[in-house]
Amino acid sequence: MSGVYQRREFLRLAGTAGLARTLKGAEKPVRIGLVGVGSRGTGLLRILLDVPGVQIPAISDINEEHLKNAQDIVEKGNRPRPEGYSRGPEDYRRLVAREDLDAVMTATPWELHTPVAVAAMKAGKYAATEVPAALTIEQCWELVNTSEQTGMPCMMLENDCFGRGALMALNLVQQGVLGELIHCEGGYDHDIREGLLRNGDLSWRGMHALRRNANLYPTHPIGPIAWWTGINRGDRFTYLTSMSSKSRGLNRYAEKRFGPDNVNSKRKFANGDVNTSVIMTEKGVTVTLNHDTQLPRPYSDSGDTRIPLMVQRLQGTEGIFFGSMEKIYIDGRSPLHKWEDTGPYYEQYEHLLWKELGEAAKSSSHGGEDYVELYEFVRAVRNKIQTPVDVYDAATWSVITPLSEQSAASRSAPVDFPDFTRGKWKTVRPIDLGL
Repeated sequence: MSGVYQRREFLRLAGTAGLARTLKGAEKPVRIGLVGVGSRGTGLLRILLDVPGVQIPAISDINEEHLKNAQDIVEKGNRPRPEGYSRGPEDYRRLVAREDLDAVMTATPWELHTPVAVAAMKAGKYAATEVPAALTIEQCWELVNTSEQTGMPCMMLENDCFGRGALMALNLVQQGVLGELIHCEGGYDHDIREGLLRNGDLSWRGMHALRRNANLYPTHPIGPIAWWTGINRGDRFTYLTSMSSKSRGLNRYAEKRFGPDNVNSKRKFANGDVNTSVIMTEKGVTVTLNHDTQLPRPYSDSGDTRIPLMVQRLQGTEGIFFGSMEKIYIDGRSPLHKWEDTGPYYEQYEHLLWKELGEAAKSSSHGGEDYVELYEFVRAVRNKIQTPVDVYDAATWSVITPLSEQSAASRSAPVDFPDFTRGKWKTVRPIDLGL
């Protein structure tokens, strides 16, 4: 992958503003095959059709109705109807073998994320996968080894890295506004009981809650935190400890919604209602990471948008950014002991991507971060450069689930993180972000 990294360094040194305009104007088509077009996959498809220069030649899904709906969406957008692949769970292999694809993107259930991404890279395509990228330590290593051996990037689609607040916070960190970083807090605090128990039956995602006691969905909060703290880019996660509460939320939900005779009202779920993990970095930054999806919790209201409360707290020697509250405090700048609204700080520290893409992004899902994320993936594929979330990020953030599972099963014993970079984390390197 040395050529990819040399190209990335050239981009960094070439000057952001002028280079961004050049790349933004590039109209070389990027041809993407999609695997899995249920609710999330269809959402990604709609956004991809809004990104300049994207073509969708092929789509795979075992659900014929989902596949036809996705093909219709492309065709109604005045694009050629994509070829469909629906012969079975592994028909994606015929899709990735096509010679007219530059990249393959998957939004299947979690179990297929690693197999599809590995197949794509082995076929010489860029890989993009929804979160998490892997379910086991072994799968994490498989992603890393395949990417290194083939020279093909693998991007986990962690959209929260591309949120307006997260990228503004990245600017605050890089410009030293918060001083030396000391502690971060993140949490996926989102009532998804309805999604875990669909009409009284366990969904594929609910099966994970039934069988595993862990931080099952860590990448949304840990992605921005890892970027802020330079994980794999000058620092690394060294070990974690984890514990879970008792499990009652899904039983109570099943009993109230579907009656006391519903099997899930009495079933023993392995996953505790609240998991708390604590992570240490090589440079002494601490991270608390929560997973809370099985208890009642309202959404946060942001205008007309209902969003889960994604806890984001970033604390340094000179101040604190509380992203989930849109509050900030800078020592010597803010009124003494009083929070400030982040509005004025966006005016000064707004990230380039949001300055340029904010208008186009505002109508897309998750507050616009999905559009910014997919724009950046397409840009990387078009220019044959590294993706902003690279395979080391994908593995390091995804491995938290099996590591937390080990720790929680061992009375919160510390568990070491694998070094997926094999020592390359010691070199400070930029995140590939541009236009």
